[in-house]
Amino acid sequence: MSDVLLALVVMALPLAPAFAQSPVVIAGPPAPVAPAVITRDSAQHATVRAIKLTAPITLDGVLDEAVYTREAPFGGLIQVAPDAGAPATERSDIWITYDDRNIYLSCRCYDASPPAEWIVNELRRDTGGLRNNEHIGVLFDTFYDRRSGFAFYTNPLGARADYSIVDEGASNTDWNPVWTSKTGRFDGGWTVEMAIPFKSLRYRAGADQVWGMQIRRSIRHKNEWDYLTPVPRILAGPQALNRVSAGGTLVGLDLPETGKNIELKPYVVARTSTDRVRTPAINNSFASEVGGDIKYAVTPNLTADLTVNTDFAQVEADEQQLNLTRFSLFFPEKREFFLEGRGIFDFARGGNGAFGGNGGADTPQLFYTRRIGLDNGGVVPINVGGRLTGKLGKYAIGLMNIGTSGDAAFKAEPTNFTVVRVKRDVLQRSSIGAMITNRSVAASGAGSNTVFGLDGAFLLSQALTAGAYWAQSQTTGIAGDDQSYQGRLDYSVDRFGAKAEFLGVGRNFDPQVGFRRRSDINRSFGEVRFSPRPANQTVVRKFTGTASGEYVENGLGIVETRVWRGHVDTEFANSDVVGLDVTRNYEFLRQPFTPSGAPSAIAPGGYGFSDVSLSYAFGAQRRASGTIRLQAGQFYDGTISSITIGPGSTGSTARIAILQRLALEPTFSITRIDRPTSSFTTRLARARVDYGFTPLMFASGLVQYNSADRAFSTNLRFRWEYAPGSELFLVYTDERDVRDDRYATPTTVRGLKNRALVVKFNRLFRY
Repeated sequence: MSDVLLALVVMALPLAPAFAQSPVVIAGPPAPVAPAVITRDSAQHATVRAIKLTAPITLDGVLDEAVYTREAPFGGLIQVAPDAGAPATERSDIWITYDDRNIYLSCRCYDASPPAEWIVNELRRDTGGLRNNEHIGVLFDTFYDRRSGFAFYTNPLGARADYSIVDEGASNTDWNPVWTSKTGRFDGGWTVEMAIPFKSLRYRAGADQVWGMQIRRSIRHKNEWDYLTPVPRILAGPQALNRVSAGGTLVGLDLPETGKNIELKPYVVARTSTDRVRTPAINNSFASEVGGDIKYAVTPNLTADLTVNTDFAQVEADEQQLNLTRFSLFFPEKREFFLEGRGIFDFARGGNGAFGGNGGADTPQLFYTRRIGLDNGGVVPINVGGRLTGKLGKYAIGLMNIGTSGDAAFKAEPTNFTVVRVKRDVLQRSSIGAMITNRSVAASGAGSNTVFGLDGAFLLSQALTAGAYWAQSQTTGIAGDDQSYQGRLDYSVDRFGAKAEFLGVGRNFDPQVGFRRRSDINRSFGEVRFSPRPANQTVVRKFTGTASGEYVENGLGIVETRVWRGHVDTEFANSDVVGLDVTRNYEFLRQPFTPSGAPSAIAPGGYGFSDVSLSYAFGAQRRASGTIRLQAGQFYDGTISSITIGPGSTGSTARIAILQRLALEPTFSITRIDRPTSSFTTRLARARVDYGFTPLMFASGLVQYNSADRAFSTNLRFRWEYAPGSELFLVYTDERDVRDDRYATPTTVRGLKNRALVVKFNRLFRY
C-alpha cells in the first residue's frame, strides 16, 4: 500500500470522534408505540418499528416462528404504477426483525392469481432479469442521510440481487455482500425470509438507532410496482427504490458493536494459456498464482481495502460492439475490486440525476478504471493496490492507489495510479466535491499526467436539478487549452420535462486516468419532453414525445456536429413500447474516417444526412423480451439500412426464458451501407446462455461474432458460492480470427488468436 493511502488511514482514525452523530430528527410521522409497528401521516410517509427477537429465526421461508403470531405485520404498500398513489392490489404482510447477528425482512406475499401466471424465471445472482420477476426487496439507509443505502431483493425461487447507492446515483450491482434468503409457497401466495448480517453493512452501533427504509414489491404479471412510501410517478418501476430520500423511517434498533470488521479473501488460481498475438507468442503455458484482498473498517462508515497480486480471471469477456462513429468506444468495467464503492469516485456524473443523460457520451470522465491494468489491448499485472472509501460526517472520501507492472509485449511501463476524491453534503440532497487523478507515467511513456477538478450537483426542488464542473489536466510537455467545464439544468415531472447543457473540452485536456471521447469542442444541448397519460389506461399507459437539438463547434468556431432529433413512443399497459425516431445530422470531418468494416475511408468535409428508425420493445417481464429496431436513411455520402434484435434503449437485455433455470440472451444486427465508391455489410451476433443450478451455482456461456473484425470468441464460466462469500470459478476463453484470404494481411494472425482455461478458488474469512 502506498505511503499516501497509509497516511490517510492513520489520519482517519482520530477523525471519527469529530463527526459524532447529531440528534436524529425523524423525517415523517412519530415512532409507533408498541404493540403498534407502523405509523403513517397524511402524506402516507411511514415510520416502522423494528422488532427485537428473543429467539432466533430458522431461515426456511415457512414463517412458523412465534414472532409471526405474537407481533402484528405491517403492509399498506402504495402503487407507483400503474395507478400512482392507489393501494396495492395484493396484500403484503411484512415484519422487520433483528437479533445480535442479523436484520431480517419476512413477508407473506399474497397473490390471487395462480402460480402458473406468475413471472418467475430467474435463479442467477444480481441478474437484471430478476427485477422483472415477482419479487420483494428492501433498501436500508443505515446512516439516515437520505442519500445512500444498501438494497436487497429476492423472488419466489429464492434468487438474490443486491446493490449499493451513493447520493441517489446509479445502482452499483457489483457490491456483493454476504446474506441469505429462503422462500416458500402457501395457498394464495408466497413467503420469504431474508437474513442480512450486520457484518455485511456499515452502520452506527448503540441503542435506539434510526435508519431510513424503503420496501418494494413487484407484482410483475400485472406490471404493478408497489412501495412502502410514495415515490415520484416519473420513477415508475424498479428505479424508484434508488430515491432514498423518498423512503420511510425504521426505529427501535438496538444495534451490536461493529467489532473489528476485518475480511480476508485469499485466492489461488491455476491457468493454461495460449496467445499467438503476443510477442513472443506463448503456447499452452501453465502458471499458478496466489493473492488476495483485505478489507478493514477504519470507522463504521470508512473502509480500507488492500489487494495483492490482483487477479480477474473470473470476469466475463467484453461484449463486442459495432462502431460506425469516428470516436472511441466505451466499455463498462467488470472487475470487482474497481466496482465496489465506485459511486464515491463518480465525478460530474453521479447523484440526483444532475449529470449524464443525452449529453453523457461527450462528457469526459476524470476516472475510468479500465485505464488501470489494461493497456494497448492487453492485461498488465496489478502488483498491489489500496483503497479507502466511505464517509466521515458530511464528507465522502475516496482514495485509490494502484501499482502495475511493466509489460514489454504491450509497450507498458511500470506505472502508479492515484485517485483522490472528496465530496461534501450540502443542503438537503446536494453536494460539492473535488477530485485529483495522477498517472506517474504518461500514456506517451514520457513524464506524467495529472488532472484536478471541482464539481457540484444541486437539488433546487424535487423536480429541478442543476450540475456543474470544472477540470484541468497537466501533462508533461503540453501546455495551454487544457481545461474542461460543464453546466446543466434538468427539470423533470411525470408530464413535462426539459434539459439544457453546455460543455467545453479543450484541445489539450487529456484525463489519462479517465475517458475522453472528444476534445476541442464547445457543445450545447437542449431537450423538451411531453408525456401525457390517457385517462383510461387499460390499453395505453403513457405517450412520450421529445424534441432535442445538439450543436458542437470546435475551437476555431467551425460547426463539427449538429443533430436535430424527434422521438415519440407509446407505452402499453402490458409494458410493450413502440417508438419512432427521426434524426437530421450534420458532421464535419477534419480528417478521413473509416467506419468499422468499411473497405475505404470517408473523405474530409461537411456532410448532412437524415435517417428514421422504428422500434418495438417487448415487455421485460415476458418469456421472450427484447427490442426489434429498423433503421433506414442516409449515412454521410451514402445510405444506411439496418435491423437489430437485442437490448432496448433503456439497456434492458433481450431474453428468452426457455426454462425456469435456463435462459438465452440474444443480440443480432445487420447493417448495410452503400456509398458511391463502395458498399459493405456488417454483422454482429451475440448469444449468452445461462443455467442456474441453485441460487448459489450457475453456468453461463457467451458466444460472439463481429464481421467487422472477423472475430469469433467464446467465454464459458462456472461459478459456485460453496460457502458465504467464498467461490469456485472455472473459466474457458477462446478468440479466433475467421477472416478469409480476401481480408488477410501479412501481419494477420488467422485461426486461434488466444485461449485460456482457468480454475480459481477463493475463501472469505470474517473477523
